[in-house]
Amino acid sequence: MSSIVILISGRGSNMQAIVEAGIPGARIAAVISNRAEAGGLAYARARGIETRVVDHTRFDGREAFDQALAAEIDGFSPQLVVLAGFMRVLTEAFVTHYHGRMINVHPSLLPAFQGLHTHRRAIEAGVRIHGATVHLVTPELDGGPILAQAAVPVLPDDDPAALAARVLAAEHHLFPQVVRWFVEGRVEVGPDGRARIRDVASTAACLCVPDAVNA
Repeated sequence: MSSIVILISGRGSNMQAIVEAGIPGARIAAVISNRAEAGGLAYARARGIETRVVDHTRFDGREAFDQALAAEIDGFSPQLVVLAGFMRVLTEAFVTHYHGRMINVHPSLLPAFQGLHTHRRAIEAGVRIHGATVHLVTPELDGGPILAQAAVPVLPDDDPAALAARVLAAEHHLFPQVVRWFVEGRVEVGPDGRARIRDVASTAACLCVPDAVNA
Protein backbone atom coordinates (compact mmCIF):
# COMPACT_ATOMS: atom_id res chain seq x y z
CA MET A 1 0.00 0.00 0.00
CA SER A 2 1.46 3.36 -1.07
CA SER A 3 1.02 6.21 1.41
CA ILE A 4 0.23 9.57 -0.21
CA VAL A 5 0.17 13.05 1.29
CA ILE A 6 -1.67 15.74 -0.68
CA LEU A 7 -0.96 19.46 -0.23
CA ILE A 8 -3.66 22.02 -1.00
CA SER A 9 -4.30 25.73 -0.55
CA GLY A 10 -7.98 25.99 -1.52
CA ARG A 11 -10.95 23.83 -2.44
CA GLY A 12 -8.71 21.00 -3.58
CA SER A 13 -10.69 19.84 -6.59
CA ASN A 14 -7.72 17.85 -7.90
CA MET A 15 -7.33 16.28 -4.48
CA GLN A 16 -10.99 15.29 -4.63
CA ALA A 17 -10.49 13.77 -8.08
CA ILE A 18 -7.62 11.65 -6.77
CA VAL A 19 -9.59 10.52 -3.71
CA GLU A 20 -12.66 9.67 -5.77
CA ALA A 21 -10.60 7.73 -8.32
CA GLY A 22 -10.22 4.98 -5.72
CA ILE A 23 -6.75 4.02 -6.93
CA PRO A 24 -5.92 0.42 -5.95
CA GLY A 25 -2.93 0.21 -3.65
CA ALA A 26 -3.09 3.90 -2.72
CA ARG A 27 -3.85 5.25 0.73
CA ILE A 28 -4.39 8.99 1.16
CA ALA A 29 -2.64 9.33 4.49
CA ALA A 30 -3.24 13.05 4.93
CA VAL A 31 -4.31 16.29 3.33
CA ILE A 32 -2.25 19.28 4.48
CA SER A 33 -2.95 22.94 3.78
CA ASN A 34 -1.17 26.21 4.41
CA ARG A 35 -4.58 27.84 4.92
CA ALA A 36 -6.96 26.87 7.71
CA GLU A 37 -9.93 28.05 5.65
CA ALA A 38 -9.12 25.84 2.66
CA GLY A 39 -12.36 24.21 1.54
CA GLY A 40 -10.67 20.93 0.69
CA LEU A 41 -9.95 20.24 4.37
CA ALA A 42 -13.65 19.80 5.14
CA TYR A 43 -13.98 17.41 2.20
CA ALA A 44 -11.05 15.32 3.46
CA ARG A 45 -12.31 15.22 7.04
CA ALA A 46 -15.75 14.10 5.87
CA ARG A 47 -14.08 11.09 4.27
CA GLY A 48 -12.05 10.18 7.32
CA ILE A 49 -8.74 11.45 5.95
CA GLU A 50 -6.29 13.00 8.41
CA THR A 51 -5.85 16.75 7.92
CA ARG A 52 -3.24 19.22 9.10
CA VAL A 53 -2.75 22.97 8.77
CA VAL A 54 0.69 24.57 8.60
CA ASP A 55 -0.10 28.28 8.34
CA HIS A 56 2.66 29.98 6.36
CA THR A 57 1.82 33.36 7.88
CA ARG A 58 3.02 32.17 11.27
CA PHE A 59 6.59 31.64 10.12
CA ASP A 60 9.45 34.03 9.60
CA GLY A 61 10.48 33.14 6.06
CA ARG A 62 10.07 30.29 3.61
CA GLU A 63 12.79 28.14 5.15
CA ALA A 64 11.10 27.97 8.55
CA PHE A 65 7.74 27.25 6.99
CA ASP A 66 9.14 24.51 4.76
CA GLN A 67 10.86 22.85 7.71
CA ALA A 68 7.60 22.76 9.67
CA LEU A 69 5.69 21.50 6.63
CA ALA A 70 8.24 18.74 6.01
CA ALA A 71 7.97 17.64 9.64
CA GLU A 72 4.19 17.24 9.24
CA ILE A 73 4.53 15.39 5.95
CA ASP A 74 7.24 13.05 7.20
CA GLY A 75 5.06 12.06 10.13
CA PHE A 76 2.99 10.10 7.60
CA SER A 77 6.01 8.48 5.86
CA PRO A 78 4.61 9.01 2.37
CA GLN A 79 5.91 7.35 -0.77
CA LEU A 80 4.42 10.21 -2.79
CA VAL A 81 3.73 13.89 -2.10
CA VAL A 82 1.14 15.49 -4.38
CA LEU A 83 0.87 19.25 -4.89
CA ALA A 84 -2.78 19.77 -5.80
CA GLY A 85 -3.26 23.51 -5.99
CA PHE A 86 -0.67 24.21 -3.31
CA MET A 87 0.09 27.89 -3.81
CA ARG A 88 3.52 28.22 -2.25
CA VAL A 89 6.96 28.42 -3.83
CA LEU A 90 9.04 25.77 -2.08
CA THR A 91 12.69 26.06 -1.13
CA GLU A 92 15.39 24.02 -2.83
CA ALA A 93 16.08 22.12 0.40
CA PHE A 94 12.42 21.08 0.67
CA VAL A 95 12.22 19.98 -2.96
CA THR A 96 15.48 18.06 -2.70
CA HIS A 97 14.20 16.25 0.39
CA TYR A 98 11.35 14.78 -1.70
CA HIS A 99 13.37 14.25 -4.84
CA GLY A 100 11.68 11.81 -7.21
CA ARG A 101 8.55 11.48 -5.10
CA MET A 102 6.79 14.83 -5.35
CA ILE A 103 4.53 15.75 -8.27
CA ASN A 104 2.63 18.86 -9.33
CA VAL A 105 -0.01 19.72 -11.90
CA HIS A 106 0.52 22.91 -13.91
CA PRO A 107 -2.23 24.49 -16.04
CA SER A 108 -0.38 24.63 -19.34
CA LEU A 109 1.41 22.36 -21.78
CA LEU A 110 4.88 22.82 -20.36
CA PRO A 111 7.39 24.13 -21.18
CA ALA A 112 4.95 26.70 -22.56
CA PHE A 113 3.57 29.29 -20.13
CA GLN A 114 5.51 28.51 -17.01
CA GLY A 115 4.45 30.50 -13.96
CA LEU A 116 1.18 32.34 -13.42
CA HIS A 117 -1.75 33.56 -15.55
CA THR A 118 -1.35 30.70 -18.00
CA HIS A 119 -4.84 30.87 -19.51
CA ARG A 120 -4.71 34.59 -20.25
CA ARG A 121 -1.27 34.21 -21.74
CA ALA A 122 -2.37 31.29 -23.92
CA ILE A 123 -5.27 33.31 -25.32
CA GLU A 124 -3.06 36.35 -25.91
CA ALA A 125 -0.50 34.17 -27.70
CA GLY A 126 -3.18 32.89 -30.04
CA VAL A 127 -2.49 29.21 -29.45
CA ARG A 128 -5.11 26.71 -30.59
CA ILE A 129 -4.21 23.96 -28.11
CA HIS A 130 -3.74 24.45 -24.37
CA GLY A 131 -3.85 22.01 -21.48
CA ALA A 132 -2.26 20.69 -18.31
CA THR A 133 0.99 18.99 -17.35
CA VAL A 134 1.83 16.71 -14.44
CA HIS A 135 5.54 16.83 -13.67
CA LEU A 136 8.05 15.88 -11.04
CA VAL A 137 8.94 18.80 -8.81
CA THR A 138 12.51 20.08 -8.99
CA PRO A 139 14.12 23.31 -7.75
CA GLU A 140 13.44 24.87 -11.16
CA LEU A 141 9.90 26.27 -11.01
CA ASP A 142 7.63 24.30 -13.38
CA GLY A 143 10.77 22.78 -14.89
CA GLY A 144 10.79 19.19 -13.63
CA PRO A 145 10.55 16.09 -15.84
CA ILE A 146 7.18 15.87 -17.58
CA LEU A 147 5.16 12.77 -16.70
CA ALA A 148 1.97 13.31 -18.69
CA GLN A 149 -0.03 16.00 -20.44
CA ALA A 150 -3.65 16.58 -21.39
CA ALA A 151 -4.61 18.82 -24.29
CA VAL A 152 -7.79 20.84 -24.77
CA PRO A 153 -8.79 23.22 -27.57
CA VAL A 154 -8.76 26.97 -27.22
CA LEU A 155 -12.11 28.10 -28.62
CA PRO A 156 -12.61 31.38 -30.52
CA ASP A 157 -14.81 32.95 -27.85
CA ASP A 158 -12.78 31.78 -24.83
CA ASP A 159 -11.95 34.10 -21.98
CA PRO A 160 -9.48 33.06 -19.26
CA ALA A 161 -12.26 31.77 -16.98
CA ALA A 162 -13.82 29.54 -19.65
CA LEU A 163 -10.45 28.17 -20.69
CA ALA A 164 -9.46 27.60 -17.06
CA ALA A 165 -12.61 25.53 -16.46
CA ARG A 166 -11.87 23.37 -19.48
CA VAL A 167 -8.28 22.80 -18.42
CA LEU A 168 -9.33 21.99 -14.85
CA ALA A 169 -11.70 19.30 -16.13
CA ALA A 170 -8.75 17.81 -18.02
CA GLU A 171 -6.61 17.93 -14.88
CA HIS A 172 -9.23 15.87 -13.07
CA HIS A 173 -8.69 13.07 -15.61
CA LEU A 174 -4.92 13.41 -15.84
CA PHE A 175 -3.75 13.76 -12.25
CA PRO A 176 -5.32 10.55 -10.86
CA GLN A 177 -3.87 8.62 -13.80
CA VAL A 178 -0.35 9.76 -13.00
CA VAL A 179 -0.82 8.94 -9.32
CA ARG A 180 -1.96 5.48 -10.39
CA TRP A 181 1.25 5.03 -12.44
CA PHE A 182 3.32 6.01 -9.42
CA VAL A 183 1.53 3.54 -7.19
CA GLU A 184 2.06 0.84 -9.80
CA GLY A 185 5.78 1.60 -9.93
CA ARG A 186 5.74 2.60 -13.59
CA VAL A 187 7.43 6.02 -13.34
CA GLU A 188 11.12 6.15 -14.24
CA VAL A 189 13.53 9.01 -14.82
CA GLY A 190 16.38 8.22 -17.18
CA PRO A 191 19.96 9.52 -17.09
CA ASP A 192 18.90 12.15 -19.63
CA GLY A 193 16.53 13.63 -17.05
CA ARG A 194 13.42 12.67 -18.98
CA ALA A 195 10.57 10.80 -17.32
CA ARG A 196 9.21 7.60 -18.77
CA ILE A 197 6.12 5.59 -17.92
CA ARG A 198 7.09 1.93 -18.05
CA ASP A 199 4.74 -0.50 -19.80
CA VAL A 200 2.41 2.30 -20.88
CA ALA A 201 1.92 3.30 -24.51
CA SER A 202 3.47 6.69 -25.22
CA THR A 203 0.14 8.06 -26.39
CA ALA A 204 -1.35 7.34 -22.96
CA ALA A 205 0.94 9.97 -21.46
CA CYS A 206 -0.51 12.67 -23.68
CA LEU A 207 -4.26 12.63 -23.30
CA CYS A 208 -6.83 14.53 -25.29
CA VAL A 209 -9.94 15.01 -23.21
CA PRO A 210 -12.93 15.56 -25.52
CA ASP A 211 -15.47 15.54 -22.72
CA ALA A 212 -13.61 18.50 -21.18
CA VAL A 213 -14.43 20.67 -24.18
CA ASN A 214 -17.88 21.57 -22.91
CA ALA A 215 -17.03 21.50 -19.20
